Amino acid sequence: MTDLHDDPRAGAARPAVPPPSLSELFRAFLSMALHGFGGVLPWARRTIVEDKRWMSPQEFNEAFAVAQFLPGANVVNLAVVFGGRLHGAAGAAVALAGLMLPPTLTMIVLGALYVRFGDIAALQRVLAGLAAAAAGLIGAMVIKMGQPLLREGFVPIAVAALAFLGIGVMRFSLPVMLLVLAPLSIALAAWARR
Repeated sequence: MTDLHDDPRAGAARPAVPPPSLSELFRAFLSMALHGFGGVLPWARRTIVEDKRWMSPQEFNEAFAVAQFLPGANVVNLAVVFGGRLHGAAGAAVALAGLMLPPTLTMIVLGALYVRFGDIAALQRVLAGLAAAAAGLIGAMVIKMGQPLLREGFVPIAVAALAFLGIGVMRFSLPVMLLVLAPLSIALAAWARR
C-alpha cells in the first residue's frame, strides 16, 4: 500500500490534514529557523511535507517554484507563500516572523562575538565545518525535491537539466534563463499532457 503523500498525482485524494492555527504556524517556522541555522530549506521541507503533512511533495515543489521566481531569499518567500496560502496576510506575517526572529537575534549576537574573536584559528575551522554541513543539507534536499520530478517523466528532468547547464555551466543570468525556460516548460508540460 502506498502513502498518498508520496504520490504527486494523488494531491486531491490524500486525507485532509487540518491547516495549522496561526500560533502553530508561528511555532513551526520558529522551530525551522532554530534547527536550520545556515540552511532552513531542508528543515522547512521536512516539517511541511514529512512531519506535519501540510503539503504533498508536489505541492511543496510548486510552492517552492513560486518562491524561487520571486525576488529575495527563497526560504523567506516560501514562508510568505505558505503562510499566505493558509491564512492570508496574517499567515504570511506570522510565518515570516517565526522564520526571521531567531536568525536576526542570533546574527546580532554572533556578529558582535565575531568582531571580538574572529581572528582565532580554531573558530575559522569550526566555521568551515559548518559550511560543509550546510552544503550537505542542501544536497540532501535537492535529492528529495527531485524525486517527484522523476515520477513526472522526461519534461521536468529536461527542463531542470537545461537550467543547470544554462546557469551552472554556461553562466547565463537567472532572469535570462527564467525568460527562456518558463515559457518552454509550460509549452512542454502542455504538450506532454495531451
